[in-house]
Formats: sequence, C-alpha cells, structure tokens
Amino acid sequence: MSNPLSPSTLPAVGRSLLYLVVAGLAWGTAGAAASLVFRASDLGPLSLSFWRCVGGLVLLLPVLLLRRSRATAEAAAEPRGRRLLRILGTGIGLTVFQSAYFAAVQSTGLAVGTVVTLGAGPVLIALGARLLMGERLGRGGAAAVAGALAGLGVLVLGGGAAEVRPAGVALAVLSAAGYAAITLLTRWLGRDGGADSLSTTAWAFAIGAAGLLPMAVAEGLLPHTGRPLEVVALLVYVAAVPTALAYALYFAGAAVVRAATVSVIMLLEPVSAALIAVTLLGEELTAATVGGTVLLLAAVTGLAAAEARTAAVRRREAALTTP
Repeated sequence: MSNPLSPSTLPAVGRSLLYLVVAGLAWGTAGAAASLVFRASDLGPLSLSFWRCVGGLVLLLPVLLLRRSRATAEAAAEPRGRRLLRILGTGIGLTVFQSAYFAAVQSTGLAVGTVVTLGAGPVLIALGARLLMGERLGRGGAAAVAGALAGLGVLVLGGGAAEVRPAGVALAVLSAAGYAAITLLTRWLGRDGGADSLSTTAWAFAIGAAGLLPMAVAEGLLPHTGRPLEVVALLVYVAAVPTALAYALYFAGAAVVRAATVSVIMLLEPVSAALIAVTLLGEELTAATVGGTVLLLAAVTGLAAAEARTAAVRRREAALTTP
C-alpha cells in the first residue's frame, strides 16, 4: 500500500490543507442559505439540491472548456474503470450528502442538522479508513478527533432552544454517510494521481442533477414566493460559493491529505454555520456555543499543524535519501 505522505505528495500538503479549510468555511454557509430559502419560499430540499447541482455544473463548464487540454491529459492518465468508479461514486455520494443535509436542516433546524452531520462524519470516516485503507489515527489524531467530537457535543447539549426531531437526526446521519463515502473514495482513488478535480466535480453535479430531477419535479421544481429576487440570489450563491468553488477545492485537497485529517478540518463547517446563525439568522450566542467553537478550532488547528510538521519531516528525509 502506498504511503499517503510519499515524497511525490509532500509539496502539495500545505496547499491542500488550505483548500480544505476554505471549502469547510464555504460549506458552512450552505445550510444558512438553505434556511433562508425555506423561509422565503416553498422550495423543498430535493429541489434545492437539484438547482444546486445544475448551478454548480453551469458555473464549472466554462472553466473546464478553458482548460480542456489539461483536463483531457489528466483524464487520459487515469484508467477508464477507475475514472468511472470515481465519477459514479462521487456523484451518488454527493447527491445523498447534500440532499439529506438540506432535508435535515428543514426538519430539525440548522444547528442540530449541521452538528449531527459533521459529528457522525469523522466517526464513519475513521472507521472506514481503518477497515478499508489501513490508516491509523495515532495518538495526536485520536486526541484531535476526540476534541472535535467533544466540541460538537457541547454545541448539541448547549442548544437548549433547538428542537431535535428523530427524523431530522436520521437524515443528518444519512448525510454524514454520503460525506464519508465521498471522502474515502476520493482519498483511495487519489493515491496515485491522474484525476482532475474540476472534471470530477462537474460530472458529480451532472449525475446529481439527473438523479434528482424526477424527485424534484414531484416535490415542486419551481419555488412559489413573494420575494423572487431574494430566492434567486440565494440560489445563485449556493451554486457558486459552497458548491462550485467549495467542492472543487475539497476534491483537490482530499486527494492528498489523510482521510482522518480531512474529516476534522471539515468540522470548520459547523463553526462557520454557528457564526452565520448568530449574525444573520439572529440566533443567540450561548456559552456552550462559544465553548464548542473553541474546542473545534483547537482540534482543527492542532491536527493541521501536526500534518504540516509530519510533511516537513518527510520532506527532509526524502531530501537526505535522494542521490
């Protein structure tokens, strides 16, 4: 089995960590935007996911056309069977992840839906990485994951005003399973390179849109609202920032960084969601929210620093052994 921090991947680790941080912060705004859409219209979670996929695909296509020669070369470098598995697996996982998440937000609220999704995610990813990829957390990684989960626990237990609905919690766990599948598949297939993250993202959006279309039509494809400009602006934002931009950065970063590290860095999503809930949605900032946020940030910072230190040590070792 190849080393996740082999000399060929070491120079990309720092850049990939930055990609993942930006993606996590951007994803944190998706749930808040969805909450505003649900408040301003009758659009359902499946229809919102459909328009998110369509919008993300439309925004990525011009970029892909501009860099077509590079994307074609990178696609040709990857075996056809593995590329097909990457595209189908990513598309299905992405569809489950975002659709179930929006449904959880609609059912049980932004705070509970987000923290349950991102709380279950690291557990599922760590288990999958250990069973399928042979990755070990190590003491530092285990401590960081424990700290992150403790922070999420403080957020959940401190959210006294939030109404926890079992159906919404189940949807959040389903969303976490889709997220875990994407992370593990991206990390496993990304070990040997040869994949173009933008192309993978565009294909995933296309698969998601095609799969969601019949369900979105049944749910109600077009929103009925008295504030059409606000709803359209929110849909454009969801398609551009937490979708086209964030997923492209995520797939590029997750192909290099360890799965356990990815899972903890993505816990930045509930942090940014909590901040938006306070500043935009008028939710109260409690002591538990502050405490949970501090724990999450400490865990993310500690794990990212450990990853960077390990990469630096491996670079020095590789330089010493190179003739």
